[in-house]
Amino acid sequence: MDQMEEELLQDFDHCKAEHCHTSDCDRRKTVREAKLKGNLLTRLNRVEGQIRGIKGMIEKDVYCDDVLNQISAAQSALSSISKLVLENHIKGCLVKRIHAGEDEVIDELLATIRKMLK
Repeated sequence: MDQMEEELLQDFDHCKAEHCHTSDCDRRKTVREAKLKGNLLTRLNRVEGQIRGIKGMIEKDVYCDDVLNQISAAQSALSSISKLVLENHIKGCLVKRIHAGEDEVIDELLATIRKMLK
């Protein structure tokens, strides 16, 4: 865990949430299961490596089609990560907030989905 992550966790120490938490905090937080969090971080690290590779390809003047294929692969990987986060959000945060009477979460989700579909 890096320093920024530790600082964020310290900021949320006063927020004792099982999953998603929105009240009594300046910021919202989602506590993810260790397995899911590890999976997401592994995938993000892979995408980070792909992006560095694409940068290197540009620096080495690699053929455009090859660069575009790598960009497409990175976008696909990010899309998969996005779907996992969305699924977790719907099954966890959304359900809990609706049960708590926080129906505004539906409008938040719709706005997020609109952004994802652009």
